[in-house]
Amino acid sequence: MKQLNFDVDPVLQALGTVNEKYQEGSPEDEALRIAAVALLYVRDIQKLDEYREYFRKFYIPAIESVVVSQTFATREEADTWLASGKASEEELVRIAGQGFRVITTARKGTGLMFLRTPLPEEME
Repeated sequence: MKQLNFDVDPVLQALGTVNEKYQEGSPEDEALRIAAVALLYVRDIQKLDEYREYFRKFYIPAIESVVVSQTFATREEADTWLASGKASEEELVRIAGQGFRVITTARKGTGLMFLRTPLPEEME
């Protein structure tokens, strides 16, 4: 998500490509059409710059509120720490220069895993 001053046309093309995988009238087809039309509407009413700012605020947390609790040189080191039981859900860590958040695994809510979460410096 490095490009925050995005061009609408490539985004709409990507939505169209994804939409081709779904049957017309399916919930996914409907959701993708709604997203595409919403983006067209924002552009048509000339509010795209305001939307880009909203998008930036929505997806990029304020830099001062981002606190990395642990830094690891390798994924193996991070996995060892995660398995040690010292990790807490929602912690943000840096692994080999990339950000990850600790989350509960989807299966039965047991155990923790890493979810790729870019750090502010990765988005510059």
